[in-house]
Amino acid sequence: MSYTGPEFDSPQQRRSRRAPMTVALAALVPGALLGWVVYEGVGKPGGSGGGQVGAGTSRSAPASPVSPSDDAKAPSPSAAPSLKGKVVVIDPGHNPGNFQHASEINQQVDIGTNWKECDTTGTSTNAGYTEARFTLDVAHRLRTLLERQGATVRLTHDGDRPAWGPCVTQRAQIGNDAHADAAISIHADGAPEGDRGFHVILPAAVHSGGADTRPIVGPSRTLGERVESDFAKVTGSSPSNYVGNGTGLDVRKDLGGLNLSTVPKVFIECGNMRDSKDAALLTSGAWRQKAAQGISEGIVSFLGG
Repeated sequence: MSYTGPEFDSPQQRRSRRAPMTVALAALVPGALLGWVVYEGVGKPGGSGGGQVGAGTSRSAPASPVSPSDDAKAPSPSAAPSLKGKVVVIDPGHNPGNFQHASEINQQVDIGTNWKECDTTGTSTNAGYTEARFTLDVAHRLRTLLERQGATVRLTHDGDRPAWGPCVTQRAQIGNDAHADAAISIHADGAPEGDRGFHVILPAAVHSGGADTRPIVGPSRTLGERVESDFAKVTGSSPSNYVGNGTGLDVRKDLGGLNLSTVPKVFIECGNMRDSKDAALLTSGAWRQKAAQGISEGIVSFLGG
């Protein structure tokens, strides 16, 4: 379900409070007319007034927003920090066409610490739902949420290039060229059945070849911690039971997308596509909306300071 904002119940209709007039009450006509004016201007449903209308009777108020477990879990627009002037780069992991371009994605590229494949195909659920489809879907949802906060958002790919890649080196460069205030690469894992949960990958301190992550290690950790916390809160998912020792955080120096970044950047593995329980979440549109919302809240928290 696409995010539409907090939902509210419709205000309940008030009962008419008019009392019959009789000749015996003719002396009270002026007071009754005054009461009618107050009712029409303040107490009538849809009026601009509020508070009490009569003794012991309160104006009906809208119900509270839906519970935090529902999909519509965005902060109130008036309460959320404005991201105007902020740039966020979203990197949807892999590409749906990578399967058909093995020679292109297998070419070796320099990631600073060593050479690796330009890109990979990614994984999929046992039923064939691919990681590349998942990451692009979440990226679109995340872009919408961040743009509502006023951010300028750029995707590393979105059907605007050949049907493979880009290489991990290019993905990092796109964030660098955009001078992104935050960048995130979205993924889902392909671990054995029984391995469950999500984790956020942080850049290690690398200074080798063309890679120097030392300036971004600190802010990237802060970004990662905010994303980990809010992702868990919004989705209800637990940190990985097979990576990160229960912290939901993992530090790596073998990923070109992190090694070559000059802006704060993290990866998130949203779950394990090869585990049947995680796969049921990853293939749910409602859950993917929660995933995007959790990531968005983490980024907003990071950029809002």
